[in-house]
Amino acid sequence: MNAARQAALFDLDGVLLDSANQMRSTLAAVATCATGSRVMPGDLPADALRRPRCEVLALLDVADPDDACDRWWDGAASTTPVETFPGVLSGLLALRTQGTALGAVTLQDPDRVRWLLPEALSEHLEVVITRQDAPPKPAPDGLHLALGRLDVTPERAVFVGDSPSDMTAARAAGVVALGAVWGWHPPAALHAAGAHHLLPQPTSIGPSLLHHL
Repeated sequence: MNAARQAALFDLDGVLLDSANQMRSTLAAVATCATGSRVMPGDLPADALRRPRCEVLALLDVADPDDACDRWWDGAASTTPVETFPGVLSGLLALRTQGTALGAVTLQDPDRVRWLLPEALSEHLEVVITRQDAPPKPAPDGLHLALGRLDVTPERAVFVGDSPSDMTAARAAGVVALGAVWGWHPPAALHAAGAHHLLPQPTSIGPSLLHHL
């Protein structure tokens, strides 16, 4: 491992990608296809983004959520574009400019990542670890795999996530756990899960992340 190099790792949805509207629209569209009844994003439970998608679909009377996702999820998701949060790209560029290694660890499938990631974001990431590359968070395996490919030791890395499982994975991996409060989970949940620090807004992404090391 390169003892001098530092790394910043990120979750994608709710941290780098403003995908909340896409997720709600996709859940509603899949439920509509599966039940034959019109389901709108406003019909979803208030905490839909904090629940597993199959659990949400079951609450919407989808009889077989796994089958429904296999049939309709990707088609529905691909119709709604996803953009990065304001300030994210400039923050990542600033990190890259000073030599910081950048990567993402996501619960998304690799095929979905290929069309989900905007090109302007993808070009900043040296490595993207998906759920098929390593056991998913809260297991630390994906973070360890990313750091291995980046040639960075855990004590020289931070991980920015927006869920309790992100914080658990970061702490288990031995990296600094930074909670993104603009994401899908409330600050109290991130703090309770062990976040070392909470970041207030997407423009917090930048060289200042490394001050927490």
